[in-house]
Amino acid sequence: MSDYVINNTQLVCVAQFVAKAGKRDALVAALVSLIADTRKEPGCIRYELNVSADDENKVAFVEKFVDRAAFDKHCAKEAIQHYFHNVMPELVESHHVEVFHQVIA
Repeated sequence: MSDYVINNTQLVCVAQFVAKAGKRDALVAALVSLIADTRKEPGCIRYELNVSADDENKVAFVEKFVDRAAFDKHCAKEAIQHYFHNVMPELVESHHVEVFHQVIA
C-alpha cells in the first residue's frame, strides 16, 4: 500500500514565460489581464501568476482545473488564444507549458 495517490482527474498546468528585454512589466500586465475572467470559469480551481525570485524576467502561471475538459475549454477561450497568437510574440522570448496530475500524500 502506498502513502500517496495520484489525482488523475484534476489537471495542474505550469506555464512559464521569459520576457524579452525591457518587456517584463508589459508581459506581467498582459497576463494579469487574464486572471479575473479565468478565475470565474467553471472548473478553475487555481490561477496564480508568479515572478521568479531568481530571474525577474521569468514569470509563471500555476493553474489547476477540475479536469482536462475544463482546461481545454480554458485554452480555447478567445482571450487565451489572443494572448498566445497576438500578444506573446511581442513580449516573450521563450515559453514552456507543461501539465501535471497532483500527487496527494
